[in-house]
Amino acid sequence: MSTTEFQLEETTVDDIHRAFEAGAITSHELVQQYLERIEAYDKDGPALNSIILVNEQATTRADELDAKFDDTGEFVGPLHGIPVLVKDALETTDMPTSFGSEAFADYIAEHDATVIRNLREAGAVILAKTNLPDWATSWFGFSSITGRTKNPYATDRDPGGSSSGTGAAVAANLGAIGIGTDCGGSIRVPASFDNLVGFRVTPGLISREGVNPLVSHQDTAGPMTRTVRDTARLLDVLIGYDPDDPLTAVTELESIHGSYVDQLMPDALRDAHIGVVRNAFGDSENPNAAPVNDVIENALIAMRNSGANLIDPIELPNLDDHLAHTMLYVLQSKRDINGFLAQRDVPVETVDELYETDQYHELLDLFIAFVEDGPDDLENEVEYWRSRTAQYTFQQEILNVFAEHDLDALVYPDVQVIPPLESEIREGKYETMTFPTNTLISSQSLCPAMSVPAGFTDDGLPVGIEFLGRPYDEPTVLGFGYSFEQATHHRRAPETTPSLSK
Repeated sequence: MSTTEFQLEETTVDDIHRAFEAGAITSHELVQQYLERIEAYDKDGPALNSIILVNEQATTRADELDAKFDDTGEFVGPLHGIPVLVKDALETTDMPTSFGSEAFADYIAEHDATVIRNLREAGAVILAKTNLPDWATSWFGFSSITGRTKNPYATDRDPGGSSSGTGAAVAANLGAIGIGTDCGGSIRVPASFDNLVGFRVTPGLISREGVNPLVSHQDTAGPMTRTVRDTARLLDVLIGYDPDDPLTAVTELESIHGSYVDQLMPDALRDAHIGVVRNAFGDSENPNAAPVNDVIENALIAMRNSGANLIDPIELPNLDDHLAHTMLYVLQSKRDINGFLAQRDVPVETVDELYETDQYHELLDLFIAFVEDGPDDLENEVEYWRSRTAQYTFQQEILNVFAEHDLDALVYPDVQVIPPLESEIREGKYETMTFPTNTLISSQSLCPAMSVPAGFTDDGLPVGIEFLGRPYDEPTVLGFGYSFEQATHHRRAPETTPSLSK
């Protein structure tokens, strides 16, 4: 069977494994096809600029996996031969890890991040490292190491951050699946802007070891994929206890037995009680918010048609106040990043040094804010401890809403506005500190949430809808996302990256 019988664009883990078994393609050939697309669309063509560097060992790794499959007829793990795109916030030993910073272009970690190790043990091929704003400090795709990443659906618009490179690259079919990180919404904002599935687990279910921090107890890595099923496959690999990360002890509270893939039921929305958080919608008089609201209204109709009971409207009490009082980025990020650097042999030892030597992208207002105003030590910072306590108060408020209305999940638009134009960001219309993203709701209440493609605006811009669940209730969130996906099928590839003829 020839490789021409295998369709690369929009392929899934299941598709690839069936093709391996049928002899339609090898992992080596698959890697080569993705590398051709990276050259054609990331470096040339629309020049998405989503990839920082490709892994020179990727084809060698693919060859090893092909040889094992030829010898045994069995896969080494659930991600056998699957090329993965990884946000360059995760440390790797076989290629540099930049954290989006020009100062770390040549930094080689001594150990793989636990997530990377889990991927390798599952049989994955680490194909490339993807762009992010320096230290994951922005909702937008600008970094000091490579500059601007473009949105593949509209190259004059932003792909969302901080997992901007993974979002653009997975959407453009430059790899099979992707890994991002999420502190305030850095998986779900680009998932929304790039027509992807993005999942934020309850913090601690996925190890943070070897991942650059922003607010350490909020941080998590996670899947960015084109289908919910591929997200579930990644969760099966990524979630688990890690003795190198004490927060992962919360895996003892995990509410699943067996595989996350087994939780995927197309009728999961039937008779579900879903609360529609109306005070998380943007102003319909705002021309950048109205198209988002229109898409979400149609998504809600699809949920009703799938049998969901929508409790509409739901109000999260004092939402703006909760978001303001639980925000820790300026207070905590400087301490956390400096602590991370202090444990490593690195070219720059503090964020102050990066700031003083101008080794950061000029548009990173959050980075500038925490360097200039963030404390070095938090022990005696009363405002910090108030904000930490406020996060649990916020979570309790959300759970009270669940209990009062007998809800299974909350829904709302991931982001209140359409993907911003590059010019709007450069002119200061949108900044990280004030950007209207609803992803903060789950992050600052420490709840799991999932972004699923909700449709497109009349101008062809993607919009994501977010499902928020109770802590450690990932299976329910995943099931609702899958049910919605199967009822709507809003995922489609961007027209800027068509099929490459063979």
